[in-house]
Amino acid sequence: MAWPIAEVARMSGVTARTLRHYDAIGLLSPAWIGANGHRYYEERQLLRLQQILVLRELALGLPEIGRILAAQVDELEALRGHHRRLLTERDRLDALAGTVARTITELERSRKDGTDMITIISRPENLFEGIRSAPCMKALHDFPELAGAVERHTAAMSEAEREADERERTAQMIRLAELLAAGLPADADAVQAEIDTQYRTLARIRPATAEEYRAIGRTCVENEHWNAAYEAIAQGLATYQRAAIDAYAATRLR
Repeated sequence: MAWPIAEVARMSGVTARTLRHYDAIGLLSPAWIGANGHRYYEERQLLRLQQILVLRELALGLPEIGRILAAQVDELEALRGHHRRLLTERDRLDALAGTVARTITELERSRKDGTDMITIISRPENLFEGIRSAPCMKALHDFPELAGAVERHTAAMSEAEREADERERTAQMIRLAELLAAGLPADADAVQAEIDTQYRTLARIRPATAEEYRAIGRTCVENEHWNAAYEAIAQGLATYQRAAIDAYAATRLR
């Protein structure tokens, strides 16, 4: 049995544009292409797509996924390997839950004691324990060029660079939380200046279009990992970040 690309997109939640990109980079080709130019997929291609999506959930970039799939010989053994990776991911999520729980405890204590929330974070990168950038880029599936650039940049970073990136990201979130606490609207000049700093950091990797940047903003709310990290700092911060990005994209990007 064969399924057209539109049906595969519906079943898998992956857009037809992404499926065509997977074909273009040699990651997943259709079983055959009809005389009308439509792509069709059979059971073997669906199984390969499942493996791709599992590996994407495990924060692997497309180049690494391609290498893994090219090296595998037996499909059953490959699935066992994916299962082991999923168990490892479960452990990572447990660590993430512990990170958020510790942050909640610290913030609750600080509010009782009247302590500034910034001073109670002794090691800011702890806010990001268990969080990686790649799974949070799922919102960019419809923008494979930007997603690929981010993945390649992340893969090339050293451990020290990753830690510095985590510290800066935490600092950005805290600065934005202070603006939220001050009652500034998302389109206020001070807020937009902070978002501009964030955008310029991204632009060093690859400039984003308005549509791409809005997708990143949606991730702050829709991705459970990022949403938990933002909300652990200040209630409503994830939505505030998204609104600020929307305002920035509407006025400064195309």
